[in-house]
Amino acid sequence: MKRCQWVPQNHELYIHYHDNEWGVPVRDDFVLFEFLILEGAQAGLNWSTILKKRPGYKKAFKDFDPVKVSRFSNKKCEQLLLNPDIIRNRLKVFSAVKNAKVFLEIQKEYDSFSNYLWAFVNKKPIQNNFTSFAEIPTKTPLSDQISKDLKKRGMSFVGSTIIYAYMQAIGMVNDHTLDCERHLQLNI
Repeated sequence: MKRCQWVPQNHELYIHYHDNEWGVPVRDDFVLFEFLILEGAQAGLNWSTILKKRPGYKKAFKDFDPVKVSRFSNKKCEQLLLNPDIIRNRLKVFSAVKNAKVFLEIQKEYDSFSNYLWAFVNKKPIQNNFTSFAEIPTKTPLSDQISKDLKKRGMSFVGSTIIYAYMQAIGMVNDHTLDCERHLQLNI
């Protein structure tokens, strides 16, 4: 299978992620919350680190249930900082709890986080037509807008670059390059 240039040829986790998840439109709030946590955790790190730690995150963050995460106490967060199966960054761990609370507020306001998020693209993925990895932006005016709104609501680790990576991951944008087989499969 012809894949995007950023996918290492012999990296099973990356290949699986690229072929089955990256760029696939997600409307399930649990999955949207999962990627929000993972993209925030990835800030400043390599995505392969997050893919390797994903099972640890799933366990530590209660299957990415935003209600359960929103109830984490400071003591629970301190315990998580001792967990080698996740990124043990104080700001990122405490941010996940704060973001869970805001996530739930947005769910309440819009009936789902998905409704809120997908309204930014009129409920339809943006279909890009990049020919090379070098053409793909790290942020856009739209990721700036979403980032600004999430920050205004109280979230952190949601800067424009993180949000653009999030948009790519959850299929709000199809950034598979034209030579990648997934580009055409996801051009919906």
